[in-house]
Amino acid sequence: MLVIAYVSFGILSGLCALFHFKCKTGQADEMTIANPNFVAFQNSYFKVYFPALMAEWLQGPYLYKLYSHYGFIDTQIAIIYVCGFASSVVFGTSAGYFASAFGRKKACVVFTLLYSLCCITKLSRNYAILIFGRVLGGISTSLLFTAFDAWYLYEHTQTHSFPSEWVAATFAKATLYNSVISVVAGILANTIAEWMRFGPVAPFVLAIPFLITAGILIQFTWDENYGGKQLKVIQPCMESLRYIVTNNRVMLIGTVTSLFESAMYIFVFLWTPVLDRAHHYPPLGIVFSCFMLCVTLGSFLFNFTIKHGIRPSSVVILTVIVASLANIGAAFASANHPRTSFLMFVILELACGVYFPAMGWLRQRILPEAHHAGIINWFRVPLNAIAAVVLMLLHDTHSSHGISAIFALCSILLAIAGIAAVRLFVLTRNDDNLKIIHDEEEGLS
Repeated sequence: MLVIAYVSFGILSGLCALFHFKCKTGQADEMTIANPNFVAFQNSYFKVYFPALMAEWLQGPYLYKLYSHYGFIDTQIAIIYVCGFASSVVFGTSAGYFASAFGRKKACVVFTLLYSLCCITKLSRNYAILIFGRVLGGISTSLLFTAFDAWYLYEHTQTHSFPSEWVAATFAKATLYNSVISVVAGILANTIAEWMRFGPVAPFVLAIPFLITAGILIQFTWDENYGGKQLKVIQPCMESLRYIVTNNRVMLIGTVTSLFESAMYIFVFLWTPVLDRAHHYPPLGIVFSCFMLCVTLGSFLFNFTIKHGIRPSSVVILTVIVASLANIGAAFASANHPRTSFLMFVILELACGVYFPAMGWLRQRILPEAHHAGIINWFRVPLNAIAAVVLMLLHDTHSSHGISAIFALCSILLAIAGIAAVRLFVLTRNDDNLKIIHDEEEGLS
């Protein structure tokens, strides 16, 4: 397993480098790079956002391993994960509104404080403290993916009055570097936990300096901005929910999102015990980096489909099918073949890498801009609920039958997501706004 992980890392790194160097910089990037004021502003955002992302990714490879190392059984670990999901559900739907009302800069500082405390709780073997830390992690992650983007958008459009078209260039660059950071985080986690033999808690300790750095930079280099001083949470939440219920296309996007991504959340719980059992002891940080390289490679493949005029709605159908087949393969392989499971996981992550930009493309064009964040937050409710229910019902990762049952159930969830994706394709096939040719013509005009 050790050799397979490192060989896979080398091959995937080479493929990603090859695809990256073949990609040409777009005209929008050249325009923005030529503006020194924009570059300086962009860098002021990145020097905060990237350490925050590093802290987030460092915690990925060894979370399950840490709980197992402390001697907790599968049922107890599943409960810890479920508490994190519940925290995301409760706080995630309102995180953006609270940040807008109390100040986005303050919300980002709160993120660094809460996430640092979350990492500190990992030093304890007390079960209640670990659950509390997981709850803090759910809150922190909600802030990371709402407050930071909201702060940037306001400063970009309102404070500095840069063209709104340049926002895409910043987020595209952030996405690229996010991929690099996730891979590097896996290597760092593996180095400190295994090569330096500090154990699975070490990556969580290493994340704290990155969070402190981000917090200090936010406090002394960012300005405060608001989205409205009056706190209105219930009304915008209900308006977003009403839009989901009354619009078939939005409902279908929500169905695909909840089912597909809940299967991915379950996979996050499963991959470590599946590969780590039977005394194979894979380098979990390197395996994690392999998965992140697969996601990056998948995003390059999505760009390839766009270039050749393949509709993203068709791409989503294909990725859901591939992911379902990968789960079926993992269900049969998990009993006695961790190496085959690793191959299935690589295919699954590759499908995720294509799915996320394809679904993001569809959301951007189908979801109303005014309710976009609220609708996405509502999608997270069934997403986390499904993952929580599956983990609580089928959490025995020491039983080969239990693992196979979870993967089989995930394949069923993905099959239903595939049906919804086909229905979405049928409903949108005549929509000019969702045609690739239409987008290219707009870009040339």
